[in-house]
Amino acid sequence: MSASNSSKARDNILSRLRSAEPGKLVGAPDIASYYRDRPQPKAEESRRERFIRNATSWRAEIVEASESDWPGKLVQVIEHKRLGKLLVGRDTTIGWTLSALLPPEQLYWYERDLAEIKSDLFDHVDAGISTTLGGVAETGSLLLWPTPAEPRTLSLIPPVHIALLFEDQIVETLHEAMMQNRWSERMPTNLLMITGPSKTADIQRMLVYGAHGPKELVIVLVSRQASPNGESA
Repeated sequence: MSASNSSKARDNILSRLRSAEPGKLVGAPDIASYYRDRPQPKAEESRRERFIRNATSWRAEIVEASESDWPGKLVQVIEHKRLGKLLVGRDTTIGWTLSALLPPEQLYWYERDLAEIKSDLFDHVDAGISTTLGGVAETGSLLLWPTPAEPRTLSLIPPVHIALLFEDQIVETLHEAMMQNRWSERMPTNLLMITGPSKTADIQRMLVYGAHGPKELVIVLVSRQASPNGESA
């Protein structure tokens, strides 16, 4: 086919797509009623406890902290694991906090093109530290919404991923997170649901950690300070 014919064919296809009437989804399942009618979690186990139980079952480490001491707990994790270079988003809560607590040469800011820093990321960075959008108690999963300040690379390339999660951001199910955040109106372009460290059993059915991402996942779980009426501040 000549270049001109190929161009005409493409234009015809695009023209038909633009003029087509939007289709209607017939028989769409009632997802809300499914989640509403199914058995509810045990009352004697809190959402926080359920998240911790499920997250640790997938080999995530949980470090419990308060709003006042989470920076110190985070530094303890870094020192205990003897982590050197840390990949951090500069204009973030974690970035500002660690800038005041650690020597500047220990922090590796993600602010250049990936092609320029690829060798450093794979060969010299020991851990990536990120904030989170929330957590899912049902599966013990983290929800991450990558941004220019905290791209996917933070939680993908370094061998250790440390994530900061506030307790009041934990929801019961992914469906609840979708409804609370109104994703039907503002769909994220790259939402991550991370359940434990990277794992695979592709080769001889042997479970291996760290083949396609971090081999360790540490979650710093922060409790909000309670107000006098007993609610989270």
